Amino acid sequence: MKNRLILIPGLLIFLSLSCKKAAPEDAEQLSKSPVSVTNNTLLAEPPLTWQEHWFDHVQVLQRFYHDTSIVVYHDNDVSSTVTWPNTYLAQVWNYTKNKYGSFGSDSRLWAIFHTGKYSGGHPSTYMDASHDYRNVIDVGSSSSTAWLSGTGNDLDLTTHEVGHIVEGASRNVLNSPAFGIWHDSKWMEIYIYDVYIGLNRPADVQRWYNLVANGAESYPRAQTYWFRDWFFPIYSQQGDASSLNKYFSLLAQYFPKETVNNGQGNIVRFSRSMNYGEFIHFWSGATGIDLKPLALSAFGTLDEQGNNWTTQLNTAKTAFPNVSYLKDITAQAALSVSNENAGGASAAEGSSKLTDSYYNTKFFLGSYPTTFWTQLTFPTSQVVKGYTITAGNDAPDRDPKGWKLMGSNDNVNFTQLDIRSNQTFDLRRQTKKILISNTTAYKYYKLFITSNNGSTDLQFSEWRLLQ
Repeated sequence: MKNRLILIPGLLIFLSLSCKKAAPEDAEQLSKSPVSVTNNTLLAEPPLTWQEHWFDHVQVLQRFYHDTSIVVYHDNDVSSTVTWPNTYLAQVWNYTKNKYGSFGSDSRLWAIFHTGKYSGGHPSTYMDASHDYRNVIDVGSSSSTAWLSGTGNDLDLTTHEVGHIVEGASRNVLNSPAFGIWHDSKWMEIYIYDVYIGLNRPADVQRWYNLVANGAESYPRAQTYWFRDWFFPIYSQQGDASSLNKYFSLLAQYFPKETVNNGQGNIVRFSRSMNYGEFIHFWSGATGIDLKPLALSAFGTLDEQGNNWTTQLNTAKTAFPNVSYLKDITAQAALSVSNENAGGASAAEGSSKLTDSYYNTKFFLGSYPTTFWTQLTFPTSQVVKGYTITAGNDAPDRDPKGWKLMGSNDNVNFTQLDIRSNQTFDLRRQTKKILISNTTAYKYYKLFITSNNGSTDLQFSEWRLLQ
């Protein structure tokens, strides 16, 4: 995120197991008799004070509030009027556990606040010794009036750190194999967006969207719009939070892991980082659709080291066969259209752009006739289980509104496989994924665009067939 200082470079979100352990007096307080019960688990009374022993943090913290969802600590400079975290962060934490599962046997999030020091924030998880095996967010500010508003960046920064706990300990597996790909903030942008939606905070949803939608990064290439071109299309078109959740489930099931001792006992952690091809493969599995076209549009073809990730993707499909999704077979077919762009098929907006795998190109047809069709012809008959249509980058009145998909084996007699009417695309470059109950293999698949949304012209970015 551009509007915050992150305390933790690189992979320090997964804090060292060799950090100093709790002081004896803290250990004694932790052994006090349990005072509350949640989900049939006894919770220990949080210590009244907590001596920091990580990084450059040396404050003696005072317990300010606690219940079965949240434990809040302040240093001596935090105003006692700062009470919004007691409710807000409990809501965030409970929503997160509901979506992503439990994070250890302690149901609580431990939130630490600093004023006038330690600008930024960091997390730790219940599998880390560094923060005494607790799910922790530790946030600070150089301002002497920090945390008083409980709005805007106060919410964003604290929620951001909770998101690191999700990526670093989801499904009881330590580490985040994708951290080197999405770095500190890109996963957090969609996580925060979903939290604000889940907590029914429409003003914060819109504020956050406005803040991050046009934020460009330099990785894997200059002017990469992670939220706008990758995560938001996945979220808005391919399953909302369920896709986010399934990504972590697939990682825990299939990505390489190892067992290590964290000082309390054996835990499971991911044994290595993932490459871009694996990243796209697992996200495709999470959505159920081949995301290669979306990735090509968002990232180009090269990772940060200059490697072609499409090669890595092919390897990932072989290495992780249980990560499954509808196979995109469009590239196997030859494309034809009834009416061509004025510049020809290979023009900047010619028909070849319909199947070039890039969502940021498009096919444009002036003076569109309602008899228009586009056809994919395969060398041999194929059973198609679904298809996608992607809107263009502008002019919504040019979008397809009604269409029908037909199949044939002789290019003369066609069987109707699907028909749609009154379709709208709420977003530019939005992709509609449509599943069909087809069990017959056809050699010819023809898509008739029977109406658009009012323009004399027609445009759309992609038409792809799925198996």
